[in-house]
Amino acid sequence: QRCYGASHHVPAKVPSKNQTKLANGETEVHHRPKRGWIWNQFFVLEEHMGPEAQYVGKLHSNSDKGDGSVRYILDGEGAGTIFIIDEVTGDIHATKSLDRERKTHYVLHAQALDRHTEEALEPKSEFIIKVQDINDNAPKFPDGPFVATVPEMSEVGTSVLQVTATDADDPTYGNSARIVYSILQGQPYFSVDPKTGIIRTALANMDREAREHYTVVIQAKDMAGQVGGLSGSTTINITLTDINDNPPKFPQKNLQLYVPESAQVGKPVGKIKANDEDLGINADIKYSIINSEGATMFSISTDRDTREGIISLKKPLNYERKKAYTLHIEGVNTHVDPRFSYLGSFKDSATLKITVGDVDEAPVFSIDHYIMDVYENAAGGTEVGAVTARDPDSRNSPVRYFLDSKEEVRYFRIDESSGVIRTTQPLDREDMSWHNITVMASEVDNPSLLSHVPVTVQVLDVNDNPPEIATDEEVIVCESSRPGQVIQTVTAVDKDDFANGQRFSFALPSQLPVNPNFTLKDNEDSTASIIARRRRFNHLTQELYELPIVVWDGGEPSLSGTSTLTLRVCPCQRHGRIRICQGEAFLSSAGLSTGALIAILLCIVILLAIVVLFITLRRSKKEPLIISEEDIRENVVTYDDEGGGEEDTEAFDIIALRNPAAAEELKFRRDVRPDVRQRCGAPRSCRSPSVELDEVDVHEFIKQRLVEADMDTSVPPYDSLQTYAYEGQGSPTGSISPLDSPGTQSEQDYNYLDDWGPEFQKLAELYGEADSDVTT
Repeated sequence: QRCYGASHHVPAKVPSKNQTKLANGETEVHHRPKRGWIWNQFFVLEEHMGPEAQYVGKLHSNSDKGDGSVRYILDGEGAGTIFIIDEVTGDIHATKSLDRERKTHYVLHAQALDRHTEEALEPKSEFIIKVQDINDNAPKFPDGPFVATVPEMSEVGTSVLQVTATDADDPTYGNSARIVYSILQGQPYFSVDPKTGIIRTALANMDREAREHYTVVIQAKDMAGQVGGLSGSTTINITLTDINDNPPKFPQKNLQLYVPESAQVGKPVGKIKANDEDLGINADIKYSIINSEGATMFSISTDRDTREGIISLKKPLNYERKKAYTLHIEGVNTHVDPRFSYLGSFKDSATLKITVGDVDEAPVFSIDHYIMDVYENAAGGTEVGAVTARDPDSRNSPVRYFLDSKEEVRYFRIDESSGVIRTTQPLDREDMSWHNITVMASEVDNPSLLSHVPVTVQVLDVNDNPPEIATDEEVIVCESSRPGQVIQTVTAVDKDDFANGQRFSFALPSQLPVNPNFTLKDNEDSTASIIARRRRFNHLTQELYELPIVVWDGGEPSLSGTSTLTLRVCPCQRHGRIRICQGEAFLSSAGLSTGALIAILLCIVILLAIVVLFITLRRSKKEPLIISEEDIRENVVTYDDEGGGEEDTEAFDIIALRNPAAAEELKFRRDVRPDVRQRCGAPRSCRSPSVELDEVDVHEFIKQRLVEADMDTSVPPYDSLQTYAYEGQGSPTGSISPLDSPGTQSEQDYNYLDDWGPEFQKLAELYGEADSDVTT
């Protein structure tokens, strides 16, 4: 027994009986023909290109006697299409060319049937047909082409990039997928590892500035590189990256630059550039001026975009003073690689000669600011001073002068050719002591070029103002002033300056008669004292006095002026250093100003007007309080009853009706001195009011009040109820008024009122005058 085309077969014993386990647990025995072998797998070469179908293998059963009674059938992957079987012989053929990279194996099932009964002679058997690999796929680089970089000047063997090729053939069978790498292009600069595909530098000191880009072609070949193997290639674009291996260099060592003298300070006047073959920060350059002559007048900075040195002017140029400057300029790399220090210093220098160009300039004044002076009241045309300007250019053109504004021309004028400034009118120092003017100068040949200079003119003082008395405060004369007493110290003011007005002398006018009330004393310290000459003043007799005073200044020549002071007489505070009238003292002590006092008085007047208006409206109103058929009008008039205080425990106290002050016969005027004989009678002594009050009958008193109310024509024409309150017997301390005293003359001494203070001063003076009149 053989299996044709099979790579191997596994012999096995076939049981004589086939057993099947039923659902009830019993076993059913089938009697089947025996098979002495089984097939496991077959092999078929891929990519078969022969004219006939490729033979795969043969299936055979022990039941096949060779008489054609056994029929072989095949099903599974590719059965009937790719793989066909001869039903009689069991031979299997592949009708199509197979590709292992597309499908590596096929799973099929074979079975032997009785041709006549179609019964299975053997159970269905599974087998595999494997597609055997051949080298039909070349290596490929799926990610190519590649881009890589490596720093210039790298050492030999520096890794650049690793490439990897893939092969679709079977790596486990033969050498079809065994790849070897080689370099086809890029030598002698780069090399590749044949096994790993790592690309490395193969040449030292590759300079980016000499060559920057390289193209390398790498080949991958299978079959371990043997003859007949398949190959594939890829391209790697390698770029050398820059490092700072080149110092900056000026293209020319000696340069020239023209700069006009009119160039503005701080503005660029030229450019200079050093070349650097490096890139990026490796080419950054810092410029500097290393000689003092150039650094004093010029500065240099670096433009980050163009890497140029921008030369600017630090101070103004003057062609007439210096016509040329020499600048030593140095350019240095800011980022230095220490690996290349052996190449020398990464800097370079150049010399720049700057030529100053002559430009027509405006006139230049001799100084930047002129200060002049002139006396006040000087006649118009007086010379104040002169300004001088010249043409700074070499031709020295004549200069013309003029003033800037019309306001300055009002007081001054200037000579166009000489620059002499004169006044146009007399000046008054007290009106304006300083004048600020601006003088302009221009060349006669070129009027468009102007220059300006400030001129300050001081007006000097002349003693032309007489002094005056300084009267900041009112002069107050107290009524109690004594002869020789200083009323007030006065000073003088003078509009002239300190030099002519620091000393003053005072005196009374000599042409007037001697003043009987006041005299003047010169204190010889620019002050004078007003002194009283009489004992007492009375504001009721004369309140205001006028005192003319003559004052001289200490100027050359000396001037005098007469000022008239007004002195007001008023009662002053008795105790106090400051003389203030009593009325003013009251206001000042209360803290009230004149405006506040007027406001208070206006409020009081308005309130009184409102009260009067309200009372008038109440009296003119005639509407009845109660309207009835009988038109009975009643009114209840209520008076405030203060009561008896804490001791008042009853609703009404009849004693409160005992108001002796309301009794007609007990009334007397408080503002006149009472006549004792009229009230009490001359022969007999007068009884005390308390005794008479006890004898008054309350009932009679009420009846008398009722009759008076009925007969009074001023009361309303309807009933009213009046309530009387008794406030008591009066103060137990008695009264200080002399009106109720039994005598007409008093011998009491009122001097003690002076000790009570300024508030009782007036009262003491009244009683003192009354005593003096009685004595007289």
